Amino acid sequence: MDTQSDEAVEHIKDWLGCGSINIFGLPFAGKDTHGRELAELLGAQLIGGGEIIRSKITPQHMKDHIAEGKLTPTDEYLALMLPYFEQERLKDLPLVLSSVGRWFGEQTHVMNAAQASGHPLKAVLFLDITVTELYKRWEASLKIQDRGKRHDDAEHILETRIEEFQTKTLPVIDYYRNEGLLIPISSEGTQAETLTTILNELGTYSKKATNVEPVSQNL
Repeated sequence: MDTQSDEAVEHIKDWLGCGSINIFGLPFAGKDTHGRELAELLGAQLIGGGEIIRSKITPQHMKDHIAEGKLTPTDEYLALMLPYFEQERLKDLPLVLSSVGRWFGEQTHVMNAAQASGHPLKAVLFLDITVTELYKRWEASLKIQDRGKRHDDAEHILETRIEEFQTKTLPVIDYYRNEGLLIPISSEGTQAETLTTILNELGTYSKKATNVEPVSQNL
């Protein structure tokens, strides 16, 4: 990154403090990819909801929901996810959340847990791609096998994941929009282009939040 970009990242870090940023989007929108990039740039800890549910600590019946492309029932999901905010290793660190709280109603519990643990939610990124672009990326991913053998990437299950997102997660995104926390990001460009857009939009948002005039940047 150039000097202006470095300065923009430093401002975002100052604004974020120990707060958190949540990232949403359709499958293949780049949530985990850009979540990792943001976490590295901001010195933050990445917490991925789907990754945690697929981990060894999760009961099998919850993994089965994910394997079928469905969201885990809210009560069980919150019981598994919310304690993560209280981990000692996260103390005094900013957090980047990858789709934590995807079913409408969960978002208030996530926000309360984040606030109580010293990681108040500062912004929500919505990585926006079309379903057509989703399938292009899915087909490309199948060819190069860059996601391993994830059962939930099978076509019939992917269709369920899309339906779950549209019926259960879009209302969550609308909630954050109404709260003034949402930052829409076009995620249809290259990885580098999308990261540039994320940093530009976060920089603008953070400067407005701190009443500082935004400075343009180029990666």
